[in-house]
Amino acid sequence: MSRGSLMSDLAHILESAAASAGFVSAGALAYAVRVPSCSWLASSVSRGTDTRPAIALTFDDGPSESTVELLEMLARYRAPATFFQCGVNVRRLPAVSREVAAAGHEIGNHTDSHPLLALKPSGYIYRELARAQETIEQATGQLPRCFRAPFGARWFGLHDAQRNLGLTGVTWSTIALDWKRQTPAVVSRLLHGAARGAILCLHDGRILERRPDISVTIQAIRELLPKLAEQGYLFERVTDILCPTKN
Repeated sequence: MSRGSLMSDLAHILESAAASAGFVSAGALAYAVRVPSCSWLASSVSRGTDTRPAIALTFDDGPSESTVELLEMLARYRAPATFFQCGVNVRRLPAVSREVAAAGHEIGNHTDSHPLLALKPSGYIYRELARAQETIEQATGQLPRCFRAPFGARWFGLHDAQRNLGLTGVTWSTIALDWKRQTPAVVSRLLHGAARGAILCLHDGRILERRPDISVTIQAIRELLPKLAEQGYLFERVTDILCPTKN
């Protein structure tokens, strides 16, 4: 099922869940599930400190066969980033995941198989996060400290899973929509969202697709990095941009 069809079904899922759970309204539940700045269902952060002119670039759904091309551009601008990786993709491309870590980038948890967590039981949610933690640590030696939910959708039980695994929930201040928009629109959207402490969300994969076409993402980063650098922004990993002070 595609990202678009999954999200079009989410409204119906939330409406039935709100009714069965006695929620005030489906709208309130939808707000808790989808709004990046909301922490009702699971603690999360959507932006970092504004004490520095720093931005966090983040990439979801990887690793993919094209991730290495992104690494080359990030290295050119000395731009550390955070890659939220899926366990399934790490097991398929462990060498790429290791290369991400070796280049100094942070690896976050994006679940094992990229499911929509809505309506899933707490045990299922925990297992998805725990298996991804284990897979990423085995492949890279790096145990993730942050987590991003697939589709940005949080659910009951996620709070406990994050706490038990020592994970900080991370959403975004601006999402690129790079899986469905063309490069000029993606670049414009991200430049508009650029600000101190911004967390920008892009994708170096397309869910669990093999050899995905991420040419829009690659070209957007090629154009975006020099523009942000010219505006005086620094680039930090998520766990760094959350710190009020950084040496």
